[in-house]
Order: sequence, then C-alpha cells, then structure tokens
Amino acid sequence: MAADPYSTLGVSRGASEKDIKSAYRKLAKQLHPDRNSDNPKAAERFSDVTRAYDLLSDKDKRAQFDRGEIDADGNPMGFGGGGPGGGFGGHQGFGGGGFASEGIDLGDIFGGIFGGRGGGPGGGSAGMGGGFGGRTRAAPRGSNVQYRLSVSLPDAALLSAQRVTLGDGKTIDLKLPAGVEDGTQMRLAGKGEPGPGGAGDALVTISIEPHAFFKRDGDHIRLDLPVTLDEAVNGAKIKVPTVDGAVMLTVAPGSSSGKTLRLKGKGFTRKDGTRGDQLVTLEIALPESDDELARRLEGWHDSRPLRARFGV
Repeated sequence: MAADPYSTLGVSRGASEKDIKSAYRKLAKQLHPDRNSDNPKAAERFSDVTRAYDLLSDKDKRAQFDRGEIDADGNPMGFGGGGPGGGFGGHQGFGGGGFASEGIDLGDIFGGIFGGRGGGPGGGSAGMGGGFGGRTRAAPRGSNVQYRLSVSLPDAALLSAQRVTLGDGKTIDLKLPAGVEDGTQMRLAGKGEPGPGGAGDALVTISIEPHAFFKRDGDHIRLDLPVTLDEAVNGAKIKVPTVDGAVMLTVAPGSSSGKTLRLKGKGFTRKDGTRGDQLVTLEIALPESDDELARRLEGWHDSRPLRARFGV
C-alpha cells in the first residue's frame, strides 16, 4: 500500500489546493528523472509524489480518502472489523468481523489471493460456503500514473515530438496529436505501475506554455507587429517571425494601425492535417520625441472626420 499522500507531499490534511499544488511542483522539480539520472531512488520518489498529487488534486478522490473509503492507491477500503486471526495469510478483514462488501465483487478478491480460482481456500468453486459462484477473474492491472507535460506554443503548433522521461526512468519521444490543445490528455498504454495483470497506463496532460509574442486564436496564431510611420506610409517588406521560421511580409503603402495581414498555413495543425493561419496586426509605433518629425508636420492637420464613424 502506498504511503499517506499528505505525508508524501509534506502537507497537512487541511492543506488548500494551492498548497498541495505548490508542494507537488517543488518536489517534482527536485525529483524529476532528467535531473537525477544517477539516482534511481529519485525516480521512485518522483512516481510516489505524482501518484499522491493525482489523488489529492481530485476533489472527489481526496474526499473519499479523507473519509476512509479508499486507500492511498485509490482502492476501495471495504473490509472492516477483521480482528486478530481474521485474515488469510496476514490479510485483515476476512474473518471474525464480517464483510463490508457494498460495491465490491468478492470474486475478484479471492481470485487474486488464490491464483485466479473462483472458490475459497478449500479449492472448490463453492468455497467459503458456496457463495462465490466459481467464476474465474482476471488478475488486476497496475495503477495508472498521471503526468503533466509543458509544451512550447511553436512545438504544439508544429506537433514537434517531445522527449519525456517516465517515472521508471525510461525516456521516450512523445508524438503530439493533431488538434492538440491546452488540457489535451494522451494515454500511453502499459507505461503505468506494474501489476499482476499487466501494467497500467500513463496519462499525460498537455499544458501549452504562453509565448512572448505569439497568441493562439483557435487554429490561428496572432502576432502584433510594430511598424514605423515611414513603413506604414510608404510601404515596406518586414521580416516577421512564425512558428516555422522568419518570413518576409509585405506592408502596403498607406497601411493603418490595426490592419491585419494573413500568412496562410502558419498556424496550428488541425485534426484533419491542415493548418490554420498566422494573423499579423500592424501597430504604428511613433517615436516619443522626434523634433524633425514635428517640424515636418508643423502646420499640417489631418481634416478627415474620423469621429463621425462613431456617430459623434
């Protein structure tokens, strides 16, 4: 049985969601296998910390654990009252005090203890008084393990493979799915905790990091591009960043601040394999103090009735 998740994260039972998240982030950063390649115990501890956070970050699971309904592994705590001598091979709760069996299939439990037989200790299908029907149960799989993977916005747009180190210390190249979004969850079959019936799965939740100047807009990417007054008035060719690399963008003469230009196919990859666009919005950046510009504009007034556009 796993250790108490509160103790694993080093927080009290009354800790807030914020405190739990903060404790997890601190420990995960310290124990991540990428930083402890020569320390296999760190990988084990990293897995324990992640499993503890997975339970405590889920409000329902945390409440069930606090009430004693599930254990630290998320398994039901359905067996009470097993006094001394009340169990098989040291398992408490199978004698003396009876069963609290609501919602639990006892055939699964005895199948696991007695090598998959449906019967009780006597070896027949009607063991334990004939109440378990002789059905053969598959051995339980190991627990699933939760991971959170931060991905840069350009990598998410291009579906660039991510190098990921799992809790067992193994490193894989994870291919992002088309249409990936912040919060997308990927399932890696058989990459979780080992168990009698096979390993569980690894569940990887994608978190797309904010970018310094790119912003996501659905399948598109937006970019605010500062241009000089000269470039806006006379037109220019300007090198513009995209997730695919820099390209030359043509700004037409007489362009206004706020005008949006479109770069086809420079956005996020959709589920059908096509890509959105990059939308570049021009922002005319005037100098804070330019005596020459002021002299050139002296005596000139723009008489266009711009305010009339708003009905004032």
